[in-house]
Amino acid sequence: QVQLVESGGGLVQAGGSLRLSCVASGRTFSSYSVGWFRQAPGKEREFVAAKNWDTLTINYADSVKGRFTISRDGAKKTVYLQMNSLKPEDTALYYCAADPLYRNLITTGPISYWGQGTQVTVSS
Repeated sequence: QVQLVESGGGLVQAGGSLRLSCVASGRTFSSYSVGWFRQAPGKEREFVAAKNWDTLTINYADSVKGRFTISRDGAKKTVYLQMNSLKPEDTALYYCAADPLYRNLITTGPISYWGQGTQVTVSS
């Protein structure tokens, strides 16, 4: 069993930065790939970024490439999403996710664990 708790969301002006954190519990977390998703009002949840626990491969959505960075601190069981050059269209509820299979994260397959989400609001 893995539990995920996000933090770090907030209100920021366009062009600003935020760093989201996702703290995990569970003994087997080290063997899970991790990812971030977001859902804006009236829209479906969409993939943002993911990191493979084994190969360390990273994927980003085209809309965030060059602005967002996903990283992981294994000792702290924490996954981060550094978000720079934020835009109003980045406004959404951001979710952390974990799954033993990396492909489930990058194809939005049946993902095993989700956090509750943290709100990010970018003002223009």
